[in-house]
Amino acid sequence: MIIVLFFILLLPFLVQKIASDYTNHSLREQKRKVIDHVEKNGADYYLQGDNSYGSYTMLKEEYISLEPVADGLKVDTIKNTVRLIEKDTLNYRVLSYTFKNKNKNYLLEIGKTTASINQYNRSIQRFALYVLVALIVLTILIDLIFTRLLIRPLAKIIKTKLLNRKFPFKDQRVTTKTSTTDFKYLDESITLLMDQINEAFAKEREFTANASHELMTPISILQNKMENLLGDEQMSESVTLGIIGMMKTLDRLKKISGALLLISRIENEQFVKNDDVKVLILFNDIIEEISHRLEEKNISIGLDISDDIVLKKVNHSLLFQLFYNLINNAIKFNKQDGSILIRGLSLKNRGYEISVIDTGIGIADDQIPYIFDRFRKVNISENSGHGLGLAIVKSIAAYHNLEISIQSKVGEGTTLSVKSIQN
Repeated sequence: MIIVLFFILLLPFLVQKIASDYTNHSLREQKRKVIDHVEKNGADYYLQGDNSYGSYTMLKEEYISLEPVADGLKVDTIKNTVRLIEKDTLNYRVLSYTFKNKNKNYLLEIGKTTASINQYNRSIQRFALYVLVALIVLTILIDLIFTRLLIRPLAKIIKTKLLNRKFPFKDQRVTTKTSTTDFKYLDESITLLMDQINEAFAKEREFTANASHELMTPISILQNKMENLLGDEQMSESVTLGIIGMMKTLDRLKKISGALLLISRIENEQFVKNDDVKVLILFNDIIEEISHRLEEKNISIGLDISDDIVLKKVNHSLLFQLFYNLINNAIKFNKQDGSILIRGLSLKNRGYEISVIDTGIGIADDQIPYIFDRFRKVNISENSGHGLGLAIVKSIAAYHNLEISIQSKVGEGTTLSVKSIQN
């Protein structure tokens, strides 16, 4: 673009130079013709017995003159000069040339007005500019076509390996055909990286499932033994309180193991998705079950969901768990006498967005990215827990191809939205 701009700026000077060179060439050609006539027919061919000869066109754009001069004068120039012709002062580009004919020295002048020379400059500049623009457009089109052909394998690698991919990567591996070594290396590297990620994820799921399952048995045994100890009437009050504390810890451990086991089963796709769930009925069931929690803080809850919103090919139990956890968190982190609004919106692309909006304490911006992480304690309040409830929510949403997002402002409340795109 810098070169093109530079050329456009130089274009008037280039056209002026071309016009000037062409005029000089034209004047020399006319001089050659005049000299040829004089050599063949003599100077009287023009002078016709007069002392000088002069002729110009009707508009005085061109003129020619021939007259005898002193023998010692020698001239051969082309330059711009001013001439007075019939009381009109005009600027001319004049060729002056002296030559001898029959031992007499003559001065030949052939002139052309500078105005006539420059009258076509704008047209030439415009034409050159049009040609330049056309060439630029043509060059860009050729470059784009060539570049697309050249990097077609890269575009295919991006399309098949990076775009619209969902983890874990389960589809069959496809090798991109290309003769370019760099593209081959890139394709193989991405494929190897995806295999390593899948392998690491599979090991993590296997460990989580095994650890959670193996923990459940000793936890249950410990709980039974502690319950038996509590039945001993001879046990002191301090020991009894200690055992009760231990049972609470075991109960929390049991819930964590159960949650991890549930997440593992979801990620291993051990649940069937054959249910069509009416969202309004689902939320009515959840509210009925959790109503005692609402009464504890005197929280009002509202439903703004149409009766025709239906989620198809889902697992009813998992969806119940998902929205139950969202509403439970909205109650847990809400203010006394607060409110919760559950709203459903139909999307233009044949989907739905269901939002749980509360008037709670909110979440700081720096904590939002970690809200769904397992075992990461998010600083919302003193009773924040370890985030397994929202980790379950995320796993259920991913299993149902639902998009989940969060918006929150400290002191004002939180909005958690679940978006379903129906095909």
